[in-house]
Amino acid sequence: MRSVRFPAIIALGSNIEPHRNLPRALDLLRQRLPVTAVSRVYETAAVGAEGAPTFYNAAIRIETARPPAEIKWEVLRPVEAELGRVRSDDRNAPRCIDLDLVLYGNLILRDPEQGLVLPDPELLTRAHLALPAAGGAGELIHPETGRRLREIAKAFSDLEGIRTLGPDEIDWPGS
Repeated sequence: MRSVRFPAIIALGSNIEPHRNLPRALDLLRQRLPVTAVSRVYETAAVGAEGAPTFYNAAIRIETARPPAEIKWEVLRPVEAELGRVRSDDRNAPRCIDLDLVLYGNLILRDPEQGLVLPDPELLTRAHLALPAAGGAGELIHPETGRRLREIAKAFSDLEGIRTLGPDEIDWPGS
């Protein structure tokens, strides 16, 4: 019997050596997960950390039967550790890599014990999540709003301070 696969979106972000860390993270994720789409890379201001280096943000789409907690704890966190991520109490601290599961099929989940909130509430309020997520899977539907990710992203497409990186700026398959 075949297991059911769900589309899921993983957000990638970096503001410490992002030219190096985003492609490395993508390579490591591809070794562990079935990546089916890669967004473009967006440069955005750091949230909550005035004067911090800008972030490079992207997203990948995967099709998986693995449960969300397994993806977070057995794939994303180990990849972050392999790339040198050190977590602190400062939620807005600069980081070499930040990997977050932001959407998992039509699942709505609030599991504080596992540190999982799906879909990520910031998918509706933050350009650094909405734009890349739509670029990798614009046809997916947000399970709480019923809107396609591309519709959600339209609200952020004309904001100042957001720049799409081209292939001459970063070695990235979505560029």
